[in-house]
This record gives sequence, C-alpha cells and structure tokens, in this order.
Amino acid sequence: MDLNFNAEETAFRQEVRAFLEQSLPPDIRSKVLNGLILEQGDYLRWQRTLHAKGWGGPSWPAQFGGTGWNAVQQYIFEEECAAAGTPRMIPFGLKMVAPVIMAFGSHAQQQRFLPRILSFEDWWCQGYSEPGAGSDLAAVKTRAVLEGDHFVVNGQKTWTTLGQYADWIFCLVRTDPEAKAQRGISFLLIDMKTPGVTVRPIITMDGAHEVNEVWFEDVRVPAENLVGEENHGWTYAKFLLGHERTNIAGIGIGKRELARLKRIASQEVKNGKPLIKDPMFAARIAQIEIDLTALEITNLRVLSAEAEHRAPGPEASILKIKGTEIQQAITELLTQAVGPYSLPLRREAMAAGYQGEMVGPEYATSLAAQYLNMRKLSIYGGSNEIQKNIIAQMILGL
Repeated sequence: MDLNFNAEETAFRQEVRAFLEQSLPPDIRSKVLNGLILEQGDYLRWQRTLHAKGWGGPSWPAQFGGTGWNAVQQYIFEEECAAAGTPRMIPFGLKMVAPVIMAFGSHAQQQRFLPRILSFEDWWCQGYSEPGAGSDLAAVKTRAVLEGDHFVVNGQKTWTTLGQYADWIFCLVRTDPEAKAQRGISFLLIDMKTPGVTVRPIITMDGAHEVNEVWFEDVRVPAENLVGEENHGWTYAKFLLGHERTNIAGIGIGKRELARLKRIASQEVKNGKPLIKDPMFAARIAQIEIDLTALEITNLRVLSAEAEHRAPGPEASILKIKGTEIQQAITELLTQAVGPYSLPLRREAMAAGYQGEMVGPEYATSLAAQYLNMRKLSIYGGSNEIQKNIIAQMILGL
C-alpha cells in the first residue's frame, strides 16, 4: 500500500479543509476542541450542514445518496473533521443500521429509512445489550412474538447511548426461544414513539446522561420492520458489529487529542522546564504516537476492504482493542500532565459560557470527566477481552 497521497487526494484534502474553515460554527468548534459539553442541537446543526453540502454520508455509496468517496477520501475527510473540531457523526444511523439496511433490507425499507438517516431527520439508537447479555450478546432475552401483521415486543435494553434523543431504535430480539442461542434472533426496527416504549436515564460516573435503559411492554411493531429473514438476525448483527468496532478506533480523534496533550504538556512546567521536555513523559507521548501511526495503517487497510465490499474481518477487532487503549492512554497522560487540577469533577464548568470560579487552568476543566468517560471504551462494542477471543478464533482457529 502506497502511504503517500497523490495530487488528487491532496487537492481533496484542501477542499475539505476549506469547507470546514468556512462552514463549521465557531461555537461548536470551541466546545469540541476544549472538551466542553455538546448539546443535541450541536450535532443536529452540524449533520444538517454536511447534508446540505452533499457530504452527509461520507461512507455511503452514491446509489443511496452518499458521496461515493473511496476509502482514502473517507479517511481524509474524517481526519480533517477531527482536527478542525467537528462533532463526531453520530454512528448509530449513518454507520451502523444504514449499512445493514443497504445490505439486507428490502427495497421499501431502503426507500423509507435511508433518506431520513442521511438528512438526520431521524435519530437512531442501538438496542443490543441487556442485563445479562452484553459481551455475551447471543443471550438476549427481549422477546418478539408475531401476532398477525405485528410483532409484540417485551423486554429491556440497557446502555442505550443517547436513547433519550432517538426517534428509532434497531434491536436484536428473540423470535424463537427454542432455537440455539444465535439461531433464534431477529433484527427489528422500532419507532421510539410507539406506546409501551419507556426510556430511563443512567447517569454515569462523570455526571453525564449519555446512556439509558429502554423498556418494551407489549410494544406492537409492524412486521414490515423486520430486516431480512426472521431468526437470521445474528448474521446482520455480526455485520453491524464489524462496522461499529472499526468506528470505535477513532484515529482522527486520537490525533486531535494527542495534539492537545502536546499543547498542554508544553504549557505545564516541571522543575523549571516544560513537561514535554521531561524525558520520561516525552517517551510516553512518543509511544502513543507510534501506536497511533501503526493503527492508522491498519485502519486504511480495513477501509480499502470495505470499498471492495468485503466486511471487516479480525482487523476490526484489532482496531477496537488498540484504538480504545490509545484513547485511554491519552486521557491518562492528560490528567497526569495537569496534576491535582485534573481532580475536580465539575460538569457545570464544562458548559460553554461558564462564568463561575475556575479551579486551575481552563484547559484542565474537562479532564476529570473525560478520563472517567473513556473507561467505558474497552467495554462497549464488545469488551476487549471478547475481541481477543474473536482474533484467536478467526486467525489461529482456536
């Protein structure tokens, strides 16, 4: 693989960079680059700006209204967006359920759901994990019983990220309780406004309302919302998880946060000189940068495979493991760089326009919350221990 960008790709990078400089609202950019709280409206505003430009689906094929960009263009776009300070593109619709609908959904489902995902008229969330069915996803117990032309759904999902904003949820449901674990699962699309759907917040240890419990009590879902074949949902779930684990790697975000770490380490003074000049601290930064570069190359390989319509293989699990470890390592060094000023957890100080008293430098305000929030990365999307099992099975045949 040639890692040098050609003239056309360099020109494309300049086009993306110019668009971001012109179109990214300064208030959103400031929130992202300083680790401040993003509101729902910030995500909506930015996604709709991209959609108006025709860039709402950077990884989508042109036949479904996407950009039709190749793997390198997608990579350049995401890298430039992260560096510029754009909000992350909420993945549940664009990068998770949409590829499943494209690959396995009916023509009617594609016509109904994909345009509204692309324009962000519909916000989606993921209904996979349950109490007792997280890493062991095949143990899901939420039931869906076909009654006439509707499925009746009962059960509970948990850790539903941003479910409080969602219009729709894609769910794994058990439609054949007598079948072996993976063989009795179906993939169902559920309108969150349907009677019987209840969303209950879970407040995480960083004080954020990011995840939720979602309860289903006799929820009637039209049978036409079944994706693919009944009891074949595990196939679609594995396809989706490959895309999710690739997204979690967060190469562009890792680069942006590494640059932030270097800036802070240049401002912090230890023994009369900038912390970044300390040999031990500098060596730890260098190791993260080496790991991030290696991960970037692996990510490009996966994107190339996707461009050839090959589903991500064990590389997706490698990306998930190393990507999350790198992001966690960066937050650890950030907190160490500012020392005791990283300890206070004050969410009110993370709001844009906060006028209250600051404890330490302004750039330390969000570090405690960021450190705590990043602990989840090695668990969600399939814990890193499970990913190691997947790698062993797919590569070593164990």
